[in-house]
Amino acid sequence: MTSASPAEPLRVVAVVGSIRTPSKTTALVKLILQTLAERTGTEGRLIELHTLGPAFTGAAEREKVNANVEDALRAVEDANLVIAATPVFRGSYTGLFKHFFDLVDQYGLAAKPVLLAATGGSDRHALVIEHAMRPLFGFLQSWTAPAGIYLSSGDFDGTTILNPEVYERIEMAVADVVPVARALAAVRSHTVSI
Repeated sequence: MTSASPAEPLRVVAVVGSIRTPSKTTALVKLILQTLAERTGTEGRLIELHTLGPAFTGAAEREKVNANVEDALRAVEDANLVIAATPVFRGSYTGLFKHFFDLVDQYGLAAKPVLLAATGGSDRHALVIEHAMRPLFGFLQSWTAPAGIYLSSGDFDGTTILNPEVYERIEMAVADVVPVARALAAVRSHTVSI
């Protein structure tokens, strides 16, 4: 596993569990990535799971995925910071989202900072971050940022974010997660060099 030294930019990978394009969830993630880039100079990689195709959706085991899917899995495992985002379906994350993280190495996200984000039809689904996503990443032994970001349909016009409070929520979440990501990247870099 490779890691960034404190002088190197953070490797940020965003995983979006949307099942189609255009996507409100992807729009939210792009805004988070833009905020991270403005604050840290870090460029992030966006992985939209619905674009990975049958080699992803038909693979029951990691050994069965193609090179494109393997590259996406390794990018997440090698990231200094993961943004995990999903639309809400029936009170939880999408099947694509769960399937992807089922294929990630069991310890591939251990002690890795993860910023959780979700979108849903109404505010009734806002607890998906606490009741579905945080336990999943707890099982994977990740460090999940205290502030997750949830938006409902009322925060959008199509895929354009209208609610000005969203920008404040993103700024707060980024401010929470970036110092942890930098500190953990430095620890990993130091450990690798010993």
